[in-house]
Amino acid sequence: MWLNNILETIGDTPLIKLNKITKDLPCTVLAKVEYFNPGNSIKDRMALKMLEVAEQEGKIKPGGTIIEGTSGNTGMGLALAACVKGYKCIFTTTDKQSKEKADILKAVGAEVIVCPTNVEPEDPRSYYSVSKRLATEVPNSWYVNQYDNLANRQAHYEQTGPEIWEQSEGKVTHLVVATGTGGTIIGTAKYLKEKNPNIKIWAIDSYGSLLKKYFETGELDQNEVYPYISEGFGEDFLPQNYDMQYIDAFTKVTDKDGAVMARRIAKEEGMFCGYSAGSCLQGVFQLGTELKPDDVVVCIFHDHGSRYVGKIYNDEWMLERGFLDVKTFKDITSGRKSQKLISIHPEATVLDAIALMKKFDIENIPVFAEGKNIGAISESGLFDKMLHHNDVKIQLVSTVMENPYPEVKFDTPVERLSSYINKENGAVLSKDESGQFHIVTKYDIIQSLSK
Repeated sequence: MWLNNILETIGDTPLIKLNKITKDLPCTVLAKVEYFNPGNSIKDRMALKMLEVAEQEGKIKPGGTIIEGTSGNTGMGLALAACVKGYKCIFTTTDKQSKEKADILKAVGAEVIVCPTNVEPEDPRSYYSVSKRLATEVPNSWYVNQYDNLANRQAHYEQTGPEIWEQSEGKVTHLVVATGTGGTIIGTAKYLKEKNPNIKIWAIDSYGSLLKKYFETGELDQNEVYPYISEGFGEDFLPQNYDMQYIDAFTKVTDKDGAVMARRIAKEEGMFCGYSAGSCLQGVFQLGTELKPDDVVVCIFHDHGSRYVGKIYNDEWMLERGFLDVKTFKDITSGRKSQKLISIHPEATVLDAIALMKKFDIENIPVFAEGKNIGAISESGLFDKMLHHNDVKIQLVSTVMENPYPEVKFDTPVERLSSYINKENGAVLSKDESGQFHIVTKYDIIQSLSK
């Protein structure tokens, strides 16, 4: 039986048990993996619901224009619906969102306007303000306003909550959500608590957001607000979709912890998820001291990792922000204490080089002249030459030496060092703070990465 259009594939996403990454927790942890929706995020649910309600209420007419401020995922859901239903889309977003999100929106026919992140919501340059202004200027347009549009949370009350209850066979004890507009957490929580009021609802917030402070004090403290890197959750104001009576606890997760955990989910569980999934699961570990063996924790994994390949799944981006705890050239050599680099002069003989290899049990020797790195002698290179020329042993090093080993900075990450190692080149050199040379070989890198 075929489906009539792509919108009929929204929902019924799988609930999948996590195994490796949560092995030290006493409970069962399940992920509601929302990237199985056609737009690769949970926002497809509420996007379609809000549009359907708007159509029912006559807020948008055929051929009209959908206008919304979005971090990307809501826009994708709206754009898919617009494709099927024949609407145009104009979306505003912030410059902190990944480029991939804007590119994807454009690919499905939307116009995207990028606005500055570090401005107040009321600032005329903010993506909230720009979207509101456009809604007054563009004829036959509908301003979605996902933050205050209660059809947002209604979608999750009607869909996400019932799915989790049925898929967990009513065993769910905790729901954990990295929350932004409030629609997912409040709509889902309302349904689940009607089924079992003892279910705990944990909200995950970002540092730089005011939601946790408001939950705890009832105060909208703008001193809590500052720029942050995490995407898709946290707010600098209180959307109307929130009803804090349904939330039992809040915790904040750092930008680094969320990014690192997302990468772990991909590597250890095979789920290529977005930033908020990492923050959500990190929040479980932060709040998890009260979890018990019979507990069944459901985490919402909002979207797909393809939205973040230029950010959290990019090593250079992670390194620039100090998010990767990586080993460097310095770390590898620090355990050698004051061991001097074994090198050889170009006027020495190959026999001298072989003797050094035997004495120090090494395969790679840099060739130095007047303190400069001018060449290299390797066991593999000598082996090839000696097979074809019997007199190689008595030749000078200068006549048989290979290209000099590459020189890198002392703080170069191990992962980057490996790019210098190949069949022709088995080592890398670097100078420490005092100007002394050190060497790292292919074997050193393998040993480091295996620890």
